[in-house]
Amino acid sequence: MKRFTEEEKLQILADLIAIKSVNENEIEVANYLKDLFAEYGIESKIVPVTKTRVNLVAEIGSGSPVIGISGHMDVVSAGDESEWKSDPFVMTERNGNLYGRGTNDMKSGLVNLALTMIELKANNELKNGTVRFMATTGEEVGGAGSKKLYEEGYMDDVDYLWVAEPSPETIIYSHKGSLNFRITSLGEAAHSSMPNHGYNAINPIMKYLLELDEKLNNDPRSNEVLGKLVMSTTILNAGNQVNSVPEKAVAEINVRTIAEFDNDEVIALFKETAEKYNQEGSKIEVKVTMSLPSVFTTGKSDMVELTKELGKKHLNLDIKVEGSPGVTDASNLLRGKDKNFPFMMYGPGETKMAHKTDEYVRKDYYLAFFDIYRELILGLTK
Repeated sequence: MKRFTEEEKLQILADLIAIKSVNENEIEVANYLKDLFAEYGIESKIVPVTKTRVNLVAEIGSGSPVIGISGHMDVVSAGDESEWKSDPFVMTERNGNLYGRGTNDMKSGLVNLALTMIELKANNELKNGTVRFMATTGEEVGGAGSKKLYEEGYMDDVDYLWVAEPSPETIIYSHKGSLNFRITSLGEAAHSSMPNHGYNAINPIMKYLLELDEKLNNDPRSNEVLGKLVMSTTILNAGNQVNSVPEKAVAEINVRTIAEFDNDEVIALFKETAEKYNQEGSKIEVKVTMSLPSVFTTGKSDMVELTKELGKKHLNLDIKVEGSPGVTDASNLLRGKDKNFPFMMYGPGETKMAHKTDEYVRKDYYLAFFDIYRELILGLTK
């Protein structure tokens, strides 16, 4: 019987941490996993997304149910690497934790999924159903990989989906959507002593942003699980010297959406408001740079119930079932599915450690999830 040793599990994770897939370069992770699958007789397919970025899809078994398992291959920047206690791209064990960029978010979950599939295949344990492994590119910025998988039909026949994002104590079954805007206000430069000879690009964009902030953040609509929509202006750039009227101002905005106040309605409001200002003489341009819809499911499924049992068994945790303000690849993968579709986000690591300096995953959690995932797949396909 094939069971990866603890040493092998740690080495494979360390190999992936060493690949600097920082918002790019996922193809190296995909090729590593493709070679690993091939070593154990599992065919996998590279799915191009752009000229430089790819997804990886692998499958075992046949027939139904079809279980979709997913994780992303990209990581965020390590930031100032001198602030890390150890090299962020050399996995380092300290005090029972495995440190390195991506150990938590989310290469540990990715390895859990891949090695569990290999063991099921090698031991001929999967007697019924199909397991489809979907490793995505670009989750941290835009979700292009998951969008491509949805568009190419990889989710059409899937009966269950879980995303192995870090959340060992809580099963996430619904989450907000995310919208990014780039708003550009164009004016005309002039000396600050003669502003009437130009047009200050800052003034209209400030009024525009404040009006939308007032409308969106004070909207009374609320989701029973996710709460209210949230808008945040996060970047504002304008001008180049203090005595010149700026001819251009650019703002970046993020909106966390809910089903009751969805992406399409927010986009329409941004454009309608811009048109109102433009009719009054402003030149405001609206560009949507990312649009991921909210995910709203009931959270009531045999998958969720079994996962709660396995969390108690292997982690000795009383697993909660909640919604989340964050966003996952499920925004794209679940397009067209209804609220009763069995979905969850559940994986090793801790949500609070995502994107942090000295990111880590608990070693015991990482190792325990191999058993959780194997027993979960076998329980759903028996």
